[in-house]
Amino acid sequence: MTRLGLLLFACLFGGILPLLGLAAAQTTHGISPQARALHFRSIVIDTHDDTTQRLIYGHFDLAARHTDGDVDIPRMREGGLGAIFFSIYIPGTITGPEAVQRALTQINAVRAAVAANPKDLVLATTAAGIRQAHASGKIAVLMGVEGGHMINDDLANVDKFAALGVRYMTLTHMVNTDWGDSSTDKPAHNGLTDFGKQVVREMNRVGMMVDVSHVSDKTFYDALAVSQAPLIASHSSCRALCNAPRNMTDDMIRALAAKGGVIQINYHVGFLSQEFRTASDAHPELGKYVDAESKKRCGDDEACQLIQSEKLTREHVAQGKLPRVDWTRIIDHIDHAVKVGGIDHVGLGSDFDGANMPYGMEDVSHLPQITDALLKRGYSPADVQKILGGNTLRVMEQVEAASKRMGGKQ
Repeated sequence: MTRLGLLLFACLFGGILPLLGLAAAQTTHGISPQARALHFRSIVIDTHDDTTQRLIYGHFDLAARHTDGDVDIPRMREGGLGAIFFSIYIPGTITGPEAVQRALTQINAVRAAVAANPKDLVLATTAAGIRQAHASGKIAVLMGVEGGHMINDDLANVDKFAALGVRYMTLTHMVNTDWGDSSTDKPAHNGLTDFGKQVVREMNRVGMMVDVSHVSDKTFYDALAVSQAPLIASHSSCRALCNAPRNMTDDMIRALAAKGGVIQINYHVGFLSQEFRTASDAHPELGKYVDAESKKRCGDDEACQLIQSEKLTREHVAQGKLPRVDWTRIIDHIDHAVKVGGIDHVGLGSDFDGANMPYGMEDVSHLPQITDALLKRGYSPADVQKILGGNTLRVMEQVEAASKRMGGKQ
């Protein structure tokens, strides 16, 4: 072999093959070994998932790996998820005793799913409970009531939900309650009424986090002023990057952070991408078609409707009717929120099984990509761990401490 041949041989096997070995060492979804190691030793918390709807419609087996939807135990394991808040959700137009009962039915469904999967899941109600679950190799399951209409204007129901394990309540959903304005309804109360402020105080007392996703800007500031503990925005993104009323302005993010709160970034394409939102607004017939066709295919099964909605929306993207939104937009919103509010005030609130996910974040198994992307953008391992779950744990601990000061049972 000539000297040139030897040189080429050395380059091939001494240079290229190690690179190939490194490529082979890339983990699921292409993340680096360093990111994988960090991700799977961290406590990863997702504060908002609508998988509960699948538990109450049909016979959904949470332990089986599914080819549709976003969340099940195998994919949670693959994604390194350490704690999940299952959303207790019914439309805001359903009120009165029926709303309370339907909320209780969903709470029972979540608790039953935990009981049916004791090797993988454990019900947690405190930050310490989440840490214990992580130490034992289990996934902590928590609950959040998505909409104050489910208390039926009765503080006793706040206490009842808390006793059953609910650890946050979103003050409003898509429409106003009798005591608070929603971000997507016409203002009726100028924020929170006196009773609405009582709701916030009672949530503080029983150790339930006050969630300001979905609320109007005035409701947000009212809740912030009244609460004796930090607040969360369990599944909201940044309005500066996407002008959706469900997202938070920079001033709101700063105010939330100043009181110790956390904004958990939502992955819905309509909250991540201004381009997508502008195109959707310009072609309302597409949304109407998706809604009508989803109901036609699924009837009253809301979980099925959500899955079909995402499929139909992606068909419109493939046809060029709507722009494609890449999962890295999630990182853009995290970056922005960190720059505005600080590293201690940002977390993850996917809205899995309840929204249209961006390309590359099709389900919970893709979560390690977020860790990988944050490291590549220069975040330290310690700061990445704060975003993944540490900040949410800190808020929970502060809410629990406030409850004790107020004579609650925490």
